[in-house]
Amino acid sequence: MALGVWQVERRAWKLDLIASVEQRIHAPPRPAPGPADWRGFSAPSSVYMHVQASGSLLHGRATLVQAVTELGPGFWVLTPLRTEAGWTVLVNRGFVPPGHAAGEDGAPSGQVAITGLLRLSEPGGAFLRSNDPAHGRWFSRDVPAIAAARGLGEAAPYFIDADATPNPGGYPAGGLTVVSFHNSHLIYAVTWFGLAVLSVAGLWIALVDRTNADRAGAGQA
Repeated sequence: MALGVWQVERRAWKLDLIASVEQRIHAPPRPAPGPADWRGFSAPSSVYMHVQASGSLLHGRATLVQAVTELGPGFWVLTPLRTEAGWTVLVNRGFVPPGHAAGEDGAPSGQVAITGLLRLSEPGGAFLRSNDPAHGRWFSRDVPAIAAARGLGEAAPYFIDADATPNPGGYPAGGLTVVSFHNSHLIYAVTWFGLAVLSVAGLWIALVDRTNADRAGAGQA
């Protein structure tokens, strides 16, 4: 019963989280958090926030990260953006297929405005595949590791998933962020409550059988 109640509470928490994220995604873009906000950076309240940052893209320091998307396998193109305020943030400009240029041909130069969703760093790599900065093999968008490998100095502790604004030549293809929350807490709650009911029923049957057996034994005596 306690586990069932816990799952009910978890379901309420998950529904609140989903509603909060949906609100952030569809809200008007707000300025991306700057250095003054990094120390107290609150991931739960900021993830998937709709943000905007302006500055210059450092195309020569772009990083390709392996990816599998609805467009097939390929790479994310993470390009540093040096903001007008002087700090740096990694921007996931979108997806490119294998064999395609790194999405830098015809890429915008000069001052640009990037709008997208704030995402958390993905440290370490992927399942059974660790990032290998020395050989330029990346399997996750590990912000601190990429910033160190590209000599960016102190960068924002997050990256921005760019929206679907078209890029020259069609790539990188942005706007592919998948927002999905697994929510099976109701099923889990029903399962635990059902097991509790079955346990009580089983105990009742065992007690009835024991009582009947004791009565039968007393009658034979």
